[in-house]
Amino acid sequence: MSAASNAVAGVLPDQASTQSTKWNNKAKEPLNPGFETGNLQGWQVVSGDAFGNKSVTDTATYWDGPFHQDQKYFIWGIAQAGEAAVGELKSGSFRASSVMSFLVGGGYDPAKLYVGLVRDSDNQLLLKQTGTNDEALIRITWDTSKWAGQLVHVIIHDSSTAESWGHINFDDLRVGPNALSNGDGLTFKVIGQANQPAHNSNACSLYAADPLRPQYHYTPYQGWINDPSGLVHWMGRHHLFSQFYPDAPVWGPMHWSHVVSTDAVHWREQPVALSPASTNIPGDQSGRFTGSAMVRGDELDLVFTDSTDANAHPGAISQTVAAASSTDGVNFTLYQHNPVIPGPEPGAPSDFRDPKVFYDKTDNSWKLVIGATNGTEGQVQLYRSTDGGPYSWSYVGVLHTGDGTTGPMWECPNLLPLGDKWVLFYGGNSVGWYETGTYNGSVFTSEKRGLIDTGPASYAMQWYHDDESGRDLAISWMGNWPTSKWPTRVNGWTGQQSVTRELFLREDGGLGSRPIAELDSLASGPANNLGRLQVGEHTRRIGDGNTARVKLSVNLAETTASGFTLAVFESRAESTLLSYDVGSRTLTLDTVNGGYGQAGKWEAVLAKPHDEKLRLDIFLDRGILEVFAGDGTIMSATVWPRYEQSTGISLVGRNGTVAVGAASVIPLGSSWC
Repeated sequence: MSAASNAVAGVLPDQASTQSTKWNNKAKEPLNPGFETGNLQGWQVVSGDAFGNKSVTDTATYWDGPFHQDQKYFIWGIAQAGEAAVGELKSGSFRASSVMSFLVGGGYDPAKLYVGLVRDSDNQLLLKQTGTNDEALIRITWDTSKWAGQLVHVIIHDSSTAESWGHINFDDLRVGPNALSNGDGLTFKVIGQANQPAHNSNACSLYAADPLRPQYHYTPYQGWINDPSGLVHWMGRHHLFSQFYPDAPVWGPMHWSHVVSTDAVHWREQPVALSPASTNIPGDQSGRFTGSAMVRGDELDLVFTDSTDANAHPGAISQTVAAASSTDGVNFTLYQHNPVIPGPEPGAPSDFRDPKVFYDKTDNSWKLVIGATNGTEGQVQLYRSTDGGPYSWSYVGVLHTGDGTTGPMWECPNLLPLGDKWVLFYGGNSVGWYETGTYNGSVFTSEKRGLIDTGPASYAMQWYHDDESGRDLAISWMGNWPTSKWPTRVNGWTGQQSVTRELFLREDGGLGSRPIAELDSLASGPANNLGRLQVGEHTRRIGDGNTARVKLSVNLAETTASGFTLAVFESRAESTLLSYDVGSRTLTLDTVNGGYGQAGKWEAVLAKPHDEKLRLDIFLDRGILEVFAGDGTIMSATVWPRYEQSTGISLVGRNGTVAVGAASVIPLGSSWC
């Protein structure tokens, strides 16, 4: 950790007014802090050819959206001499104040790509911050009170020769009062690796200290998570395992993190359940990939993909199925005769992963589905246990093959009985798909297909049956592979899981989801119940909060408006919009001006409610948004607002009046407290 680690969140934004009297208002800013001269005036190229006047650019957008520079110009680390060029750029000297901030983007590599604060007197590197593997710029704030009054300078360091994300971007160095705000009443969220306290056992206060961290969606303290794995209810506790890389907030050799809960809402950390095989081979990416759990009395078994990095182990089978067992639910022992499935069937493509076990009552046997491909279309294959446990499996055949429209390779498949149908769901083309239909014990026949989640932040959902309550529950990774919008990397962690959902069959035969009833226990104060409202074309503020639940019921029969828009995470500078069009029954999620997260618009056509009441149940969690519609539709997104004041919740009608039958805003607390 850095020298500022003990200053949790540095100078907090809500301290801005009182802190200003402590600042050294005579602190001298470096010359040309935002490069608005259009060149490197005031800066010195110390070494290399990565930086020069061509580095200063007014380019506004790139392949994934805007750069979000301040004013016109900024440093784009690729513009001077390409991705692999190296070098260092140095600012002029200035006197440190209590706080400073800047914008950073580009590659994630703490050792080779960073913005650094250096003391003039001894050339000591005091603080540093790398990028996020995204071109877009993110504001970093540093508590520099420890060095206030001392002469310092900033370096922009690039010693990476990587051909992908081998550069760093920079803009808008601020020293003193304006480091926390634009002077418009809005304060930046204080983020950056230097603000993260050391890991301790008090997850409640530890997680609250990070302004980006969700409070009731599972995240790792540091590192990376993706697919939920091994979901199961066993011995009175819900177990959530996740694909996990503890050493950095980027994908790496996969481990399994582990948390448990008595209510599938409040989680407690457990030791890492699975770790990769030890290796002395540099760059070996082998790991324990996605899998599932099965219960056999007092034994909890994990069945998972063992992935071997073919570059590090030439000739090895890249993906096999392995097993591990536990009698205490904490310590897992690998089966000594792994693998339990030695790889794809003869002649099949090597992509073969993510086994999901289930108990098949059609023939009273344990089976598993596994993601695969026939080379052009996604496919799910089926295996049957021959020993009644996790150690011996026989190939049944191809359960289901796609038509190519849902991706050439399917991942994370699940098969379950639901109502009078069977449901198959899987990941393809980086989104989650479901198909409902029939199953005869060996083949699935599809009758209806759709998206599991109509927003941008859901993949690799996993199901489990809660025998205690009789419900079919699921958790989804709130992420997707195409996006580069992982702003929490600057705080040392990446990835979050959804709230626990209950699955059901919709009236149209599709797969629906609703939040589990236990989420009511997160309420941390009385609800702001607004009752019946008539909302016209003038915006009405209905609440405030960024860790809250918004419930809205609209009487469509009495509504004269053509539609309405609900704004959340709202301030003068940004907001996320949820709009409904009455005529087309289309719900639209708009995150274009939401914050640091994935920007775009997503739509879903909702079923017409029989009672003419449109119901929305919306979960807000710092930067996370999950929207549950009454018909079972989900829209989820990661938004990450930039400003502390982006907490407003408002409603406005379009071309008429919206008849709100009921509206409430419920403050929610932490799942770690």
